[in-house]
Amino acid sequence: MVRDKGSSRERMINSAVKLLATRGAAGTTIDGVLADSGAPRGSVYHHFPGGREELITAAARAAGERMSAFLRHDDGLVHPRQALAALAEFYGSLLIAGDYRSGCPIVALTVGGDQIPAAAEIAREVFTGWQEQYRDLLITHGVPPQRAATLATLTVAAVEGAVILARAQRSTAPLDDVVAELTALL
Repeated sequence: MVRDKGSSRERMINSAVKLLATRGAAGTTIDGVLADSGAPRGSVYHHFPGGREELITAAARAAGERMSAFLRHDDGLVHPRQALAALAEFYGSLLIAGDYRSGCPIVALTVGGDQIPAAAEIAREVFTGWQEQYRDLLITHGVPPQRAATLATLTVAAVEGAVILARAQRSTAPLDDVVAELTALL
């Protein structure tokens, strides 16, 4: 199959997201992205003139946006429990399919992204964005603003922590437990 040249940038971003989630920031290399994506070497500096750092930051922003999609629906309204269930289903499938070696690429930036100057800021933006989206979703469904902000922080922190525990325990049980408790709370 011949790959569309116009999709090499997207393939490289997808590969970088995957590698961030499995290998962390330090293990996400240009060579690894090229091997995984099948993109030609010359396309790296064509699409990402800033090299590895630019590729990783683009991947982190893309991953953040993809996860934000769980908090949106075509008509703009999704119930907070539906958003949580969709997110949990995604993470559960990711964990199982990746033999518990894959997690959140944004967490990878916070843990091992020291060599990427923009990593901390991107992680902060993405996590804050998720919290704000979830807060707004809760407010839309009648939760008072202060309570919504607290529940949004709890939800993001609990789900991300559950994914880390699931990887460590090689089981979706921590994620299942967190989702069950959050669902009851919401």
